[in-house]
Amino acid sequence: MILSALVKKPFKLVNKGRIIVMSMIKIEHLRKEYPNVTPLKDVSVEINKGDVISIIGPSGTGKSTLLRCLNQLEKPTSGKVTFDGEEITAPGCRIDLVRRKMGMVFQSFNLFDNLNIIENVMDAPVKLLGRSKKEAYDEGMKLLKRVGLAEKAQNYPGELSGGQKQRVAIARAIAMQPEMILFDEPTSALDPTMVSEVLQVIRSLAKEGMTMMIVTHEMKFARDVSNRVFYMDEGGIYEDGSPEQIFGNPQKEKTRRFIKRMRQIELEIENSDYDFVGTTARIEEFGRENMMPPKLMRRAQLAFEEIVSQNLVPYCEDQEKYPISVLMEYSDTDENMSMDISYIGDRYDPLSEGNELSVELVKKLAKSSKYKYENGKNSVYMFFE
Repeated sequence: MILSALVKKPFKLVNKGRIIVMSMIKIEHLRKEYPNVTPLKDVSVEINKGDVISIIGPSGTGKSTLLRCLNQLEKPTSGKVTFDGEEITAPGCRIDLVRRKMGMVFQSFNLFDNLNIIENVMDAPVKLLGRSKKEAYDEGMKLLKRVGLAEKAQNYPGELSGGQKQRVAIARAIAMQPEMILFDEPTSALDPTMVSEVLQVIRSLAKEGMTMMIVTHEMKFARDVSNRVFYMDEGGIYEDGSPEQIFGNPQKEKTRRFIKRMRQIELEIENSDYDFVGTTARIEEFGRENMMPPKLMRRAQLAFEEIVSQNLVPYCEDQEKYPISVLMEYSDTDENMSMDISYIGDRYDPLSEGNELSVELVKKLAKSSKYKYENGKNSVYMFFE
C-alpha cells in the first residue's frame, strides 16, 4: 500500500453542478483558561476536508493550545468542537476513538526509546487497530521508505538525528490512517540543517490531499504549502485568509507587523530642551538591537535630526504646540525602515517649507517621503532602504 492509499482525499458533494466542500471540524466559541493566562478567549472557525492550514503568530498566542484542545490533550474551559459530525467536547465522548482519526506530531518527537524504528511505527496499528504484526510491518516499511528511512528500521531512536526522528514520528502518525494530522511546531527542536527534510515530507502529504493543521515559524514553508493561514493574536484567530492575502496583503495591522517582522521605537519630543544626544543614542541602540544595516540606521538618524531638530522643534516652540511624536518601524525581512512624525498646529510641511539644506538632505536620505495635514494634525512620512 503506497502513501496515497493511506491518505484520505477531500470529501466533496456535487449539488446541481456545484461542488460543496464539507466541513470536517467546526469550532464554536472555544475558550481555554489557565490560572494566570487565557490563551484562547473566543475561537470560532471551520476546517474543511483537504485544508492545509498553517497557524502562525507570536509566542504565547495560543497556537499549540488550539491544537491540543482539538484532540483533547487540553480540556477546553468552554466552547464546542465538532469533528465529522460528532461533538467531541461533549461528556462521554470516546476521545480515544477520535484520536485514531486525528493524528498528532509533536515538536519533541515522543518516540518510544525502548522500541526500534519499525516497532515504533507498528505499535499503534497492532494495539489499537487490531492489525496483524505482518500487515503492520509491511505497511510500516512502506511508510519508512516513503519518508526515506527504510534502512533505519532496525535502529533505535537514540541512534537517529532530530530530523530523522521527526520523519519517523510522521510515519507513525500516518500508519493509523488518520483523517487529519495536527503538527505542533514540527521543526522547532531541529538543527537548521535538518528542517528541510521534515518539511519535504509534510509537503508530500499536502500534495496527497491530507488534511493538516500546522503550527510553524517557517514562513516560506507556510506560504508554499498551505491553502489557508491563521494568524493568531489577542486570544483567537486574528486573521484567517489565503497565503496570498496573509503574506502579500494582510488586512489587519498586527498581522502586517508580524509578517514584515516590524520592530518599533516610539519617541516623544516635549520641549525644545529635549535630550538630543540621548534620543539619537536610543535610535542607534534600536538599530543595533535589531541588527539594522549601519547605513540604514545612519540615514534614519540624519533624517530625524534634519526634520525634527532643525525644523519641527523651532516650529512647535513658536506655535507652543507639543509633543512631536515619532514612530520608527524596521522590517528585518525587507531591511527597510519607515519614520512617521506627527504634530498638531497650523499646516506646516517641512519637506517643502523647511530650510533649504534640510529639504535637500532628506531627498537624498529617504527613498520616498510625503506630508499630510488633516483635522489640525500634521504628519510626515519617510521611507528608507
